[in-house]
Amino acid sequence: MLKEFREFALKGNVVDLAIGVIIGAAFSKIVDSLVGDVFMPIIGALTGGLNFDNAFIALSKGVTATNLADAAQQGAVLAYGKFITVSINFIIIAWVLFLVVKWMNRLKKTEAAAPAAPPEPSAQEKLLAEIRDLLRK
Repeated sequence: MLKEFREFALKGNVVDLAIGVIIGAAFSKIVDSLVGDVFMPIIGALTGGLNFDNAFIALSKGVTATNLADAAQQGAVLAYGKFITVSINFIIIAWVLFLVVKWMNRLKKTEAAAPAAPPEPSAQEKLLAEIRDLLRK
């Protein structure tokens, strides 16, 4: 059983998947920073200084705080600002993945469009061609 597991774990697909997950985690951090540190401040400036990180709706009367962390401790809140930020993250990641898949498909099409040289006939095919030519004479 250990031998089977080692063979499974060392297959190319498993290693490729592991590398993809690691790169995906790093890419996710980059996108989080891009959205949180670049896009959201610009959107906040365009909307009059609205900070989406602290955007919430109080669901109970006991919530009097003006920031999300304190409000969540006081009672139930609907933190829609985090949802907006995560939605923007998703749109960016989906767009980048779409572009990567489109680029990969374009590469596959150019490889498929390149004509391959016809294969060299086998010895048997050459012999049959010679017999055919002799019979025609």
